Amino acid sequence: MSRPPAEGASGTILDPISMVSDELGLVEARISSVIGSREPKLTAIADYLINAGGKRVRPAVALLVFRACGGRDVTDMVDLSVSLELIHTATLLHDDIIDSNDVRRGQAAAPLRFGIADTLVAGDFLFSRAFEVCGRFEAKVVSWAADACVQLTEGEIMQGRLRRNATVTESDYLEIVRRKTASLFAAGCRIAAHLAGMSELDIARLDTCGREIGLAFQMIDDVLDVEGDPEKTGKRVGTDLLDGNPSLPVVWGLDLPSVRQAFAAEGCTAAQIQDALHELRESDVLGRVRDLAVHHARAANEIVRTLPRSRHRDALERLVRDLVQREV
Repeated sequence: MSRPPAEGASGTILDPISMVSDELGLVEARISSVIGSREPKLTAIADYLINAGGKRVRPAVALLVFRACGGRDVTDMVDLSVSLELIHTATLLHDDIIDSNDVRRGQAAAPLRFGIADTLVAGDFLFSRAFEVCGRFEAKVVSWAADACVQLTEGEIMQGRLRRNATVTESDYLEIVRRKTASLFAAGCRIAAHLAGMSELDIARLDTCGREIGLAFQMIDDVLDVEGDPEKTGKRVGTDLLDGNPSLPVVWGLDLPSVRQAFAAEGCTAAQIQDALHELRESDVLGRVRDLAVHHARAANEIVRTLPRSRHRDALERLVRDLVQREV
């Protein structure tokens, strides 16, 4: 992700990720320590995806929220961030099975590399490790993390129910994303605010902030599935159409003949996918999706700006803007 330099409250040049680079280093070290298993294959599958170039966006957002809320001791936040990343990685392993993906983060997807059965078990292993890490927290925090996982599963089932369903609506799409993508962002921001000692009102507001970030993030991912560079995104273009997943460009593009045909048809050809992608690129759909993503990012930053001015707050605001400006 390329980004021009930004200036913080003190006038110094800052990069959002660099503001929490030390904390992210602790997260990486902790992840390495908890994915070990008595069965080496489980460790190998977990390590294969975790160290394949993920951006660690969720931990970065949560850590910046914690710091922007005045949090100091990052010990608990490191464990929270590890839990979020393990949960996210587990869902990716399961998604690659469900969607029959052949590429993830620029390399062969885990089911192709290790087989479906072992990949499925590795996802379960990571879920278990995630709750082993966060299980030491108070019941409220564990409940928030568990609720995010429940929403993830509900979002996955809802998406499957609407796969290749040409009656899918924008409202359906938003509900899927709120559950499947935004729930982890929201949980991270909510727990970060709680651990930083914020009021119940502020905790609820930052939960909303995380949900808005998650919506914006997924919408840009949807755009990149249509016009991204596979060499940079690490994913094949047109995956949503090929798998029949109701992304926002697809939902808004169902009035376009090639898009509707490719989305609704089982076993559509590569030529049909390319025709549909071309039709989407030539329409105004992608621009409208980007505009809506910016709208949600701005809603998130309106909440961010209610926090006390600091370099971490400025970095968080900048990161949210960067997430909707990415081209890869």
